[in-house]
Amino acid sequence: MMPRWCEFRAVDDGEDIHGEGVNIAARLEGLAEPGGICISAMVNESIRNRIDANYEDMGEKTVKHVSAPVRVYRITSSSDAASTETGDLPPEGSADTRTIAVLPFTNMSGDEEQEYFSDGITEDIITDLSKISGLVVIARNSTFVYKGKAVNIPDICKDLGATVAVEGSVRKSGNRVRVTAQLIDGSGGGHLWAERYDRELDDIFEVQDDVTQRIVEALKLTLSPAEISLIADGGTTDVGAHDFFLKGRGLLLGQKKDRLMFEQSTGYFRSAITLDRNYAEPFAGLAMAYVLDHQNRWSDAPETFLDQADRLIGQSIDLDGKDPYAHYVDALVGVFTKIYKRWAEAAVRALALNSNFALALNTRGLVHLYSGAPGEAIPDIERAMRLDPVMQQQYMHFLGSAYFVAGDYAKAAAIFKDRIQINPETDLTRAFLASALGHLNEPEEARRIWAELMDINPEYSAEAHIGRLPFQDPKDADRFLEGLLKTSLAA
Repeated sequence: MMPRWCEFRAVDDGEDIHGEGVNIAARLEGLAEPGGICISAMVNESIRNRIDANYEDMGEKTVKHVSAPVRVYRITSSSDAASTETGDLPPEGSADTRTIAVLPFTNMSGDEEQEYFSDGITEDIITDLSKISGLVVIARNSTFVYKGKAVNIPDICKDLGATVAVEGSVRKSGNRVRVTAQLIDGSGGGHLWAERYDRELDDIFEVQDDVTQRIVEALKLTLSPAEISLIADGGTTDVGAHDFFLKGRGLLLGQKKDRLMFEQSTGYFRSAITLDRNYAEPFAGLAMAYVLDHQNRWSDAPETFLDQADRLIGQSIDLDGKDPYAHYVDALVGVFTKIYKRWAEAAVRALALNSNFALALNTRGLVHLYSGAPGEAIPDIERAMRLDPVMQQQYMHFLGSAYFVAGDYAKAAAIFKDRIQINPETDLTRAFLASALGHLNEPEEARRIWAELMDINPEYSAEAHIGRLPFQDPKDADRFLEGLLKTSLAA
């Protein structure tokens, strides 16, 4: 994980390190940006003429367990600021850009119940590689469609737009684990690097770190100190807690979404937290499960779970503010509470920590879409589609909606039609297409699309649909009903 650097001033009496400097160091760590440095006024006076950097006065901050307010300065460089704040991918066609697809590692244990473990290793490697600015990393959703299938690497790379691919296998037996990993050229299928690891289970974190490092070396990438630190932090040293977390995350990311999945995943996350109360990721997983329950109404009291998700994600971020997934979940809480500032800031923070995070890119795009800046939403959603090509149809509805709100009804209609071709059973996209056709003065085609919609979902209500969408400006929502009114499809 990326460090949030801070000063450290303390008194050493030969046994324990103590003093107000320890408190200041701990509190300034929480104020720093990911990969940034925060210092007090005293340290600022000591170093500002000796270290060439930008010193930004953040004003006086009141911090816990420190007797008086502390004036805080943030140290940045222009290059760090650009890479940290934008969360953008490298430009298309950039000479030093590599696009990598990490395929699901094969479970060689002979036990289907161990699938969560091999999937978990794959997910962790994807996450680590995604934090490297010189890489474009294809999202898990897209690579996992090849799980359990015979693969031809050049064909897969062509389909996913990748230049290289990683594949491997995992065999777990008792307290021993064997991991193999290969980095393969996407054009010719030749091996760029391969390794086999036979280790104790306690060493699995080192294995994952080494796989990532060897891939970086094979691709001749240079990592910044912040990126090295981001990759190095394993979150917990308790293998049992990590194992429970992998089981919970595996269920949460799986195809099955129902009450049983919710109950099982939350049970695993709670078990992980019981073993390691300082392990941030299970808190984030538990919060995400509650967000999904709030959305899908699985449990007996889903209306209470958004508050629980809010509390849990706060605990996760307090324990580790450098986990991009936690900030993504925080953004989702902002979505459902319609707190646009929280939604936007959490999505930006997630992307500052992981610029390859397709879901966070789409979420940042959506806050632009629903808060009245659809033109800014379009590049984010298009980047998400590039990173997650297999799941493009899910993003296409939002891309079409962005053009719709921007008033480009012809472009919106074309995208909506493409999505219907891919997902013929969609009712929501048909509703937006009918409205766009109304704005384009094509009433007969709009009514034909509406008839298809009613065949799919006879209970569909345009008013209820638009009422659920989190438009900040009612005028943007009104565009939808206005298009339907032009074709007499809404009262």
